[in-house]
Amino acid sequence: MGLNIDFMIKYLPWYLDAAVLTVKIAFFGILLALLVGVICSVVQYYRVPVINKIVSVYIEISRNTPLLVQLFFLYFGLPKLGIIWSAEVCAIVGLAFLGGSYMSESIRSGLESVEKPQIESAASLGMSRALTMKEVILPQALTVSVPGVCANVIFLIKETSVVSGIALADLMYVTKDLIGLYYETDEALLMLVIFYLIILLPISVLATFLERRLRYAQFGN
Repeated sequence: MGLNIDFMIKYLPWYLDAAVLTVKIAFFGILLALLVGVICSVVQYYRVPVINKIVSVYIEISRNTPLLVQLFFLYFGLPKLGIIWSAEVCAIVGLAFLGGSYMSESIRSGLESVEKPQIESAASLGMSRALTMKEVILPQALTVSVPGVCANVIFLIKETSVVSGIALADLMYVTKDLIGLYYETDEALLMLVIFYLIILLPISVLATFLERRLRYAQFGN
């Protein structure tokens, strides 16, 4: 038997709404993850006392616990402490919590790639640490970090598939719902794959383009 095209057309609006929600959660979650990643990487780079230890603990917890567990804690655990967030906010914060640690590692590797003589030259010119970081270190570090950051962006978008665990009607939630209601498994899964490809392929192409441009700017080939 072939695919039920009528079914796919009928429920296309469901997938469109779910895709918008998925992109929204991913967008804000990744923005926060980048912010957290930059802050944590700078703290680790300068080995700020006490805070560096806190960041290290955060990274270990974030990288070694599943996102679904983190979401359950935010959505079901925090209300017991009197902190109540919507499922959407929990999803964004959870994505940022997970992504911040991965972004931190990628950006930190970029920071450490900047040669020490450049930093020493900046200091000899009387530039403060903050100005050196802003004008000398970060621009070069971000260039080196782009491939890792782009890979993390794609990874985090894929991770949005678990937010259905806290009753958010994302792409995965809609797919499971339709399969459970109508048993049109092939059609529902095909729509899921198509929409993830629509979201991820442009980002993957853009990431490859940026990486090539930056490599050309650095090495001229």
